[in-house]
Amino acid sequence: MSDTTEDHLLGGRVRLRQPVAGQLRAGLDAVLLAAALPARPGQRVLEAGCGSGAAMLCLAARVPGLALLAVERDAGMAALAAENAALNGQAAEVVTGDVADLALARRLGPWDHAMANPPYWPAGTAPPAPGRAAATHEQGAGLGQWAGFLAAGLRHGGWLALVLPAARFDAGAAALRAAGCGGVTLLPLWPRVATPAKRVLLLARKGGRGPARVLPGLVLHEADGAWTPAAAAVLQEAAPLGPGPGPHDAA
Repeated sequence: MSDTTEDHLLGGRVRLRQPVAGQLRAGLDAVLLAAALPARPGQRVLEAGCGSGAAMLCLAARVPGLALLAVERDAGMAALAAENAALNGQAAEVVTGDVADLALARRLGPWDHAMANPPYWPAGTAPPAPGRAAATHEQGAGLGQWAGFLAAGLRHGGWLALVLPAARFDAGAAALRAAGCGGVTLLPLWPRVATPAKRVLLLARKGGRGPARVLPGLVLHEADGAWTPAAAAVLQEAAPLGPGPGPHDAA
Protein backbone atom coordinates (compact mmCIF):
# COMPACT_ATOMS: atom_id res chain seq x y z
CA MET A 1 0.00 0.00 0.00
CA SER A 2 1.94 2.98 -1.33
CA ASP A 3 -0.53 5.89 -0.93
CA THR A 4 0.02 6.51 2.79
CA THR A 5 0.96 9.14 5.30
CA GLU A 6 3.03 8.70 8.45
CA ASP A 7 1.24 10.01 11.51
CA HIS A 8 1.89 10.00 15.24
CA LEU A 9 -0.31 8.97 18.16
CA LEU A 10 0.07 9.23 21.94
CA GLY A 11 2.24 12.31 21.79
CA GLY A 12 4.65 10.70 19.32
CA ARG A 13 4.98 7.38 21.12
CA VAL A 14 3.43 5.58 18.14
CA ARG A 15 4.39 6.04 14.49
CA LEU A 16 1.62 4.96 12.13
CA ARG A 17 1.64 4.63 8.37
CA GLN A 18 -1.93 4.64 7.09
CA PRO A 19 -3.97 5.39 3.96
CA VAL A 20 -4.03 9.02 2.92
CA ALA A 21 -7.80 9.31 3.22
CA GLY A 22 -10.95 7.36 3.92
CA GLN A 23 -12.50 5.24 6.62
CA LEU A 24 -9.38 3.08 6.93
CA ARG A 25 -7.54 5.89 8.71
CA ALA A 26 -7.28 5.47 12.48
CA GLY A 27 -9.00 8.00 14.70
CA LEU A 28 -9.67 8.60 18.38
CA ASP A 29 -11.61 5.37 18.65
CA ALA A 30 -8.49 3.23 18.31
CA VAL A 31 -6.57 5.20 20.93
CA LEU A 32 -9.44 5.14 23.42
CA LEU A 33 -10.05 1.43 22.85
CA ALA A 34 -6.42 0.66 23.64
CA ALA A 35 -6.55 2.82 26.75
CA ALA A 36 -9.54 0.89 28.09
CA LEU A 37 -8.11 -2.62 27.96
CA PRO A 38 -6.56 -3.62 31.34
CA ALA A 39 -3.70 -5.67 29.92
CA ARG A 40 -0.51 -6.43 31.86
CA PRO A 41 3.06 -7.10 30.71
CA GLY A 42 3.55 -10.62 29.44
CA GLN A 43 -0.05 -11.16 28.36
CA ARG A 44 -1.25 -12.03 24.87
CA VAL A 45 -3.75 -9.61 23.32
CA LEU A 46 -5.86 -9.97 20.18
CA GLU A 47 -7.11 -7.08 18.08
CA ALA A 48 -9.69 -8.11 15.48
CA GLY A 49 -10.20 -5.86 12.47
CA CYS A 50 -6.90 -4.17 13.25
CA GLY A 51 -6.66 -1.99 10.13
CA SER A 52 -3.22 -0.39 10.17
CA GLY A 53 -2.61 -1.57 13.74
CA ALA A 54 -3.27 1.66 15.63
CA ALA A 55 -5.04 0.19 18.66
CA MET A 56 -2.62 -2.66 19.28
CA LEU A 57 0.37 -0.34 18.92
CA CYS A 58 -1.13 2.25 21.30
CA LEU A 59 -1.71 -0.54 23.81
CA ALA A 60 1.85 -1.79 23.39
CA ALA A 61 3.18 1.74 23.91
CA ARG A 62 1.37 1.90 27.26
CA VAL A 63 1.98 -1.69 28.38
CA PRO A 64 5.44 -3.08 27.54
CA GLY A 65 6.11 -6.74 26.95
CA LEU A 66 2.80 -7.76 25.39
CA ALA A 67 2.43 -10.55 22.85
CA LEU A 68 0.45 -8.91 20.05
CA LEU A 69 -1.91 -10.81 17.74
CA ALA A 70 -4.02 -9.11 15.09
CA VAL A 71 -6.57 -10.28 12.53
CA GLU A 72 -7.56 -8.18 9.50
CA ARG A 73 -9.70 -9.24 6.54
CA ASP A 74 -8.03 -6.84 4.06
CA ALA A 75 -4.67 -8.30 3.02
CA GLY A 76 -3.20 -4.90 2.19
CA MET A 77 -4.11 -3.47 5.57
CA ALA A 78 -2.83 -6.59 7.31
CA ALA A 79 0.53 -6.12 5.61
CA LEU A 80 0.55 -2.45 6.61
CA ALA A 81 -0.20 -3.37 10.24
CA ALA A 82 2.77 -5.75 10.25
CA GLU A 83 4.98 -3.00 8.79
CA ASN A 84 3.77 -0.55 11.44
CA ALA A 85 4.56 -3.02 14.19
CA ALA A 86 8.12 -3.31 12.88
CA LEU A 87 8.33 0.48 12.53
CA ASN A 88 7.57 0.76 16.24
CA GLY A 89 9.91 -2.01 17.31
CA GLN A 90 7.05 -4.33 18.23
CA ALA A 91 6.82 -8.01 17.43
CA ALA A 92 3.27 -8.76 16.26
CA GLU A 93 1.60 -11.70 14.59
CA VAL A 94 -0.75 -10.29 11.95
CA VAL A 95 -3.10 -12.74 10.24
CA THR A 96 -5.34 -12.14 7.24
CA GLY A 97 -8.75 -13.51 8.18
CA ASP A 98 -12.41 -12.79 8.86
CA VAL A 99 -14.26 -12.58 12.16
CA ALA A 100 -16.91 -14.88 10.71
CA ASP A 101 -14.32 -17.70 10.82
CA LEU A 102 -14.59 -19.15 14.32
CA ALA A 103 -12.28 -22.02 13.36
CA LEU A 104 -9.55 -19.42 12.77
CA ALA A 105 -10.11 -17.99 16.26
CA ARG A 106 -9.79 -21.40 17.82
CA ARG A 107 -6.56 -22.10 15.91
CA LEU A 108 -5.01 -18.78 16.92
CA GLY A 109 -6.06 -18.83 20.59
CA PRO A 110 -5.76 -18.63 23.46
CA TRP A 111 -5.32 -14.95 24.34
CA ASP A 112 -5.64 -13.09 27.63
CA HIS A 113 -7.61 -10.09 26.37
CA ALA A 114 -9.26 -9.04 23.11
CA MET A 115 -10.49 -5.82 21.54
CA ALA A 116 -12.10 -4.50 18.37
CA ASN A 117 -13.42 -1.35 16.75
CA PRO A 118 -16.00 -2.89 14.40
CA PRO A 119 -16.48 -0.63 11.34
CA TYR A 120 -19.92 0.94 11.23
CA TRP A 121 -22.18 2.52 8.65
CA PRO A 122 -25.97 2.47 9.08
CA ALA A 123 -27.94 0.13 6.87
CA GLY A 124 -29.13 1.82 3.69
CA THR A 125 -26.14 4.16 3.44
CA ALA A 126 -23.07 3.55 1.34
CA PRO A 127 -19.69 3.33 3.11
CA PRO A 128 -17.15 5.97 1.99
CA ALA A 129 -15.06 3.48 0.00
CA PRO A 130 -16.69 1.20 -2.58
CA GLY A 131 -16.71 -2.47 -1.64
CA ARG A 132 -16.29 -1.93 2.10
CA ALA A 133 -19.89 -2.66 3.09
CA ALA A 134 -19.02 -6.28 3.85
CA ALA A 135 -16.66 -5.11 6.61
CA THR A 136 -19.33 -3.27 8.59
CA HIS A 137 -21.29 -4.73 11.46
CA GLU A 138 -24.50 -3.34 9.97
CA GLN A 139 -24.12 -4.84 6.49
CA GLY A 140 -21.45 -7.50 7.03
CA ALA A 141 -20.46 -9.52 10.10
CA GLY A 142 -22.82 -8.63 12.94
CA LEU A 143 -21.81 -7.69 16.45
CA GLY A 144 -22.61 -11.22 17.55
CA GLN A 145 -19.96 -12.53 15.16
CA TRP A 146 -17.42 -9.95 16.32
CA ALA A 147 -17.99 -10.79 19.97
CA GLY A 148 -18.05 -14.50 19.22
CA PHE A 149 -14.71 -14.38 17.43
CA LEU A 150 -13.05 -12.34 20.17
CA ALA A 151 -14.42 -14.60 22.88
CA ALA A 152 -13.67 -17.90 21.12
CA GLY A 153 -10.01 -17.88 22.13
CA LEU A 154 -10.33 -15.68 25.22
CA ARG A 155 -9.10 -17.16 28.49
CA HIS A 156 -11.56 -17.42 31.36
CA GLY A 157 -11.55 -14.11 33.24
CA GLY A 158 -10.04 -12.20 30.31
CA TRP A 159 -11.45 -8.84 29.21
CA LEU A 160 -13.16 -8.18 25.89
CA ALA A 161 -13.43 -4.53 24.81
CA LEU A 162 -15.41 -2.88 22.01
CA VAL A 163 -15.74 0.73 20.92
CA LEU A 164 -19.13 1.37 19.33
CA PRO A 165 -21.52 4.11 18.28
CA ALA A 166 -23.58 5.06 21.33
CA ALA A 167 -26.77 3.96 19.59
CA ARG A 168 -25.40 0.40 19.43
CA PHE A 169 -24.52 -0.09 23.09
CA ASP A 170 -27.55 -2.27 23.78
CA ALA A 171 -26.80 -4.56 20.84
CA GLY A 172 -23.15 -4.66 21.89
CA ALA A 173 -24.01 -5.64 25.47
CA ALA A 174 -26.31 -8.39 24.21
CA ALA A 175 -23.56 -9.67 21.90
CA LEU A 176 -21.04 -9.76 24.74
CA ARG A 177 -23.40 -11.72 26.98
CA ALA A 178 -24.26 -14.15 24.19
CA ALA A 179 -20.53 -14.77 23.74
CA GLY A 180 -20.22 -15.77 27.41
CA CYS A 181 -18.82 -12.48 28.70
CA GLY A 182 -20.50 -10.88 31.73
CA GLY A 183 -20.09 -7.99 34.12
CA VAL A 184 -20.71 -5.67 31.17
CA THR A 185 -19.23 -2.22 31.76
CA LEU A 186 -20.29 0.89 29.83
CA LEU A 187 -17.98 3.90 29.57
CA PRO A 188 -19.59 6.85 27.71
CA LEU A 189 -17.45 9.17 25.58
CA TRP A 190 -18.93 12.67 25.50
CA PRO A 191 -17.77 15.25 22.92
CA ARG A 192 -18.40 18.05 25.43
CA VAL A 193 -20.13 18.57 28.77
CA ALA A 194 -23.92 18.25 28.59
CA THR A 195 -23.89 16.72 25.10
CA PRO A 196 -25.02 13.19 24.24
CA ALA A 197 -22.33 10.56 23.89
CA LYS A 198 -21.52 9.64 20.28
CA ARG A 199 -19.28 6.70 21.12
CA VAL A 200 -19.10 4.25 24.02
CA LEU A 201 -16.61 1.73 25.28
CA LEU A 202 -18.06 -1.63 26.28
CA LEU A 203 -16.08 -4.14 28.31
CA ALA A 204 -16.90 -7.52 29.77
CA ARG A 205 -15.05 -10.51 31.22
CA LYS A 206 -15.28 -14.04 29.90
CA GLY A 207 -17.25 -15.99 32.48
CA GLY A 208 -17.87 -12.79 34.48
CA ARG A 209 -20.87 -12.88 36.78
CA GLY A 210 -20.84 -9.34 38.13
CA PRO A 211 -23.64 -6.83 37.57
CA ALA A 212 -23.60 -4.37 34.70
CA ARG A 213 -21.88 -1.06 35.47
CA VAL A 214 -21.90 2.45 34.01
CA LEU A 215 -18.64 4.31 34.66
CA PRO A 216 -18.34 8.11 34.95
CA GLY A 217 -17.10 8.29 31.35
CA LEU A 218 -14.82 10.78 29.61
CA VAL A 219 -15.52 14.29 28.32
CA LEU A 220 -13.24 14.87 25.34
CA HIS A 221 -13.39 18.61 24.63
CA GLU A 222 -13.61 21.87 26.53
CA ALA A 223 -16.06 24.52 25.31
CA ASP A 224 -13.29 26.08 23.19
CA GLY A 225 -12.50 22.77 21.49
CA ALA A 226 -9.32 21.99 23.42
CA TRP A 227 -8.86 18.58 25.00
CA THR A 228 -10.00 18.32 28.57
CA PRO A 229 -7.15 17.47 30.98
CA ALA A 230 -8.52 13.94 31.39
CA ALA A 231 -8.74 13.40 27.64
CA ALA A 232 -5.25 14.85 27.07
CA ALA A 233 -3.83 12.45 29.63
CA VAL A 234 -5.29 9.49 27.74
CA LEU A 235 -4.68 10.70 24.19
CA GLN A 236 -1.26 12.28 24.60
CA GLU A 237 0.28 10.79 27.75
CA ALA A 238 -0.93 7.18 27.35
CA ALA A 239 -2.87 7.19 30.61
CA PRO A 240 -5.16 4.17 31.11
CA LEU A 241 -8.91 4.44 30.75
CA GLY A 242 -10.33 1.22 32.06
CA PRO A 243 -12.75 -0.19 34.57
CA GLY A 244 -10.69 -2.55 36.66
CA PRO A 245 -12.58 -5.39 38.30
CA GLY A 246 -15.56 -4.38 40.37
CA PRO A 247 -16.22 -5.68 43.90
CA HIS A 248 -18.64 -8.35 42.63
CA ASP A 249 -17.00 -9.09 39.28
CA ALA A 250 -15.92 -12.64 39.97
CA ALA A 251 -14.92 -14.60 36.90
